[in-house]
Amino acid sequence: MNKVKSIKPEQTHDWLINKHYAKRIPSISWAFGFFRGGILSGVCTFGTPASSTLLRGVCGDNWAENVIELNRLVINNANKNEASFFVSKSISMLPKPKIIVSYADTDMNHVGTVYQACNFIYTGLSSKFKDPKIKGLEHQHHATYANGMSNDDLKRKYGDRLYFEERSRKHRYIYFHCSKSDKKRIISDFKYKQHEYPKGKSGRYSANYQPIVQIELL
Repeated sequence: MNKVKSIKPEQTHDWLINKHYAKRIPSISWAFGFFRGGILSGVCTFGTPASSTLLRGVCGDNWAENVIELNRLVINNANKNEASFFVSKSISMLPKPKIIVSYADTDMNHVGTVYQACNFIYTGLSSKFKDPKIKGLEHQHHATYANGMSNDDLKRKYGDRLYFEERSRKHRYIYFHCSKSDKKRIISDFKYKQHEYPKGKSGRYSANYQPIVQIELL
C-alpha cells in the first residue's frame, strides 16, 4: 500500500542533489516521503520562496507570511495518479492557512499535469527575466548572493565573474490550503488572473541515479 509520511528535510538531500534536475537544495520547511511497501520512492518539499516580491505579489502584504512554495517533487518510476496522490496527501499534512505556489519549468517540457490533477489555479507563465550569475557559484540560487544588491553592486563586488543568463519561463500554479472562511478572504485579495490550463504532455528527464530508499522515520 502506498503511504505518505513526514520525513526530515536532510533525508531529501540525496534525492534533490542527485536525482532532481535542479541539483540544488532549496529552502525546506516541510518534507514528505512517498512510500511503496515501506520503501521510500519519492520526496516532496515545501519552503519559503526565494523571491520576496512573490510573497507579497500573490495576495498582498496581509497574506505574505502564509505563502510557501512546493519547490521539489521527485518520484521513482511514477505510476498513474501516484504523483497527484503524493502532492494531495502532502498538502493535507501542512498547517493552515497556506497559499502554495509551484512552478512547471518549460525548459524541461513540463506543463504542470500533476498540479492540474490536484486542482491548482493556473496563473500563466512567469515573466521574462535575466538572472545574475557568478562564475563558480552556479550551484547557488541568485537570491543567495544577490539579495538586496543592484547589478552595479554585484559588478563592483564580483567584477568579471558576473554574467547574466536568461531565466527559463515557468508555468505558475497556486493552491489555497485553508478553511472556507479564510479562502473567501484570501481570494478577495488574490492578485493574479486565472487562465485555462496549458495543454500537452509533460516531458520526463533522465534520472537513473538510485537514491537512498531506507530511512529512519520521524
